Amino acid sequence: MARQELARFLRDRRAGLHPHEIGLTTTDTARRTPGLRREEVADLAHMSVDYYTRLEQARGPRPSARILDALAQALRLTPAERSHLFRLAGSSAPPGSHVVRRVRPHVARMLERLPQTAAIVTDAAYGVVAWNPLAQALLGGDLAGGTTNLARRRFLGQGRMHEGAGAEEFGHIVVARLRRAADRYPQDPQLTALLAELHAGSEEFRQIWQIRPVHAPGHRTKTIDHPEAGTLRLNCDVLLVPEEDQEVVLITADPGSPASRALHRLARQAT
Repeated sequence: MARQELARFLRDRRAGLHPHEIGLTTTDTARRTPGLRREEVADLAHMSVDYYTRLEQARGPRPSARILDALAQALRLTPAERSHLFRLAGSSAPPGSHVVRRVRPHVARMLERLPQTAAIVTDAAYGVVAWNPLAQALLGGDLAGGTTNLARRRFLGQGRMHEGAGAEEFGHIVVARLRRAADRYPQDPQLTALLAELHAGSEEFRQIWQIRPVHAPGHRTKTIDHPEAGTLRLNCDVLLVPEEDQEVVLITADPGSPASRALHRLARQAT
């Protein structure tokens, strides 16, 4: 049954692709079936036509992760479709080779609908790839420049946010996530350069790296010392964007608290 579902998915996806969509030029206007030919997919995926044909006919062996990745690229699958392809083949989809440093439009739009919540999106290397006005007012520093990396802020003091209680815990969280990123994206040059920079510039980072901390995203509280709003006790909650290996960080205050009133004032100033 699984082989048949995989075969059907491959056939449907191939039929839905036009040669022009993948840069193929053809003068053949009388194709008997829509979409790409099997030999074109096989060529794009760097495999034999016979092997690909057997996959489409549910006769082939269970494809390896390398084969599945090649098919995902050849068929121009979205991240969700790629994950679906791996599930049909009975495998877990490994992450891509590089950290995703763009934010999905619907995630960016969600930040705009949270006027009383400071919200940022971070990639797997702790780069801030999206934020809303309240986050900029609260976290300050170089956030507006679009080059903020929270690991650099925490360990190298570059555009340091107004840290208070919870800084030590956050350091362990940062290292745990960067260790996961290093395992997932060993070929990403920007991540490699970031880790080298942190190792060279921070003894604290080196010490935490050696103990291999483990942390799962979730809820925590933190205190920051804001130069205008004062000391604020805040809640941090994390939502995952698994397809891109990103996290949406939502920063709020308890209703009716001094921190909540301070966030309201900052929100008014930010609009």
